Amino acid sequence: MISLKIPEVKIFMAKLLTQEVFDTFIVKDMELVTFTSFKMNGSFHKGFFTEEELDERVEKHATLWSDIRSIAFAMIRGNKTPLSLKIVFQLPRNLTEKLMERLTGQMNVEDIGGLYMNVRFEKDVLHIITGTAIKTFTLDKTLEQEWDSKVKEILKHQGIIYEE
Repeated sequence: MISLKIPEVKIFMAKLLTQEVFDTFIVKDMELVTFTSFKMNGSFHKGFFTEEELDERVEKHATLWSDIRSIAFAMIRGNKTPLSLKIVFQLPRNLTEKLMERLTGQMNVEDIGGLYMNVRFEKDVLHIITGTAIKTFTLDKTLEQEWDSKVKEILKHQGIIYEE
């Protein structure tokens, strides 16, 4: 687990809300505070969709950032900064599997509960905090270190400056 401070908040928020940078991530939880509080738990209700719509989805049983990005943008729109924003992103299974291919360890994809990236904005300070959930006990920190490196790589690739 690492905590990265994002000094250029406006640049990050623009990428988060108007670009596809995080669109493939699953949204597990989101809380946005502006003039009121907006909360979303990320649960997915497949009954809302037709079979054809479900077939078109990459993640058939999860809410992706691409599903709600425009809604979040609409809630924040304006020249006022939100009082706070908290988003828990999870790396989708197919990308978790790709990350696991690079590792040569004892762990299987089924052992991973999730790879998380927590975005926290409060009092004009923005942090990204990584996290891993592993279903079995292990002293091996290779996956955690690999995920931390991957998050830094994603940010760097997008031109997002961070401080450790």
